Amino acid sequence: MTETVTTKSTPVGTGVTTAGTTARQGTVGRGIDVSGAEGTGGGTTTIQENVVAKIAGIAARDVRGVHALGGGAARAIGALRERVGRADVTQGIGVEVGEKQAAADVVLVVEYGVPIQDVAQDVRRSIVTAVEEMTGLQVTEVNVLVSDVFVAGDADDDADADQPRRVQ
Repeated sequence: MTETVTTKSTPVGTGVTTAGTTARQGTVGRGIDVSGAEGTGGGTTTIQENVVAKIAGIAARDVRGVHALGGGAARAIGALRERVGRADVTQGIGVEVGEKQAAADVVLVVEYGVPIQDVAQDVRRSIVTAVEEMTGLQVTEVNVLVSDVFVAGDADDDADADQPRRVQ
């Protein structure tokens, strides 16, 4: 007997569980129910939006020419998180997950000197491949917003490198 658990949109990480017929512990936010293969005893697998966002974030960061993900404020907060050891791999990534499809929005900073269109296309390809292979979801679109160009030695990005350390 296969029991289907459906979810509706709630903020990810709120701890709110919702279901059509039954609530299961750990079913938070919007996700997708992927039916188990025949002969496996039934059941469902739910893939949450934050999982798809992590996959997309990791895939985007692996592309040559991508310096960072996220806009100015998000990058500043991300830099603080990295200093305390809690990097956010979903920074700069927004996703929507449906029953069989997913879409992603990516905000990134490219390195100076690389063709931006090539980087954007490589980011799309990397995200589509990773999400489809790991989740089985069809990726319908990946929107890329290039928010900045990183120039080595740029005062904004290397300000800390020029300052002597106050604490040894």
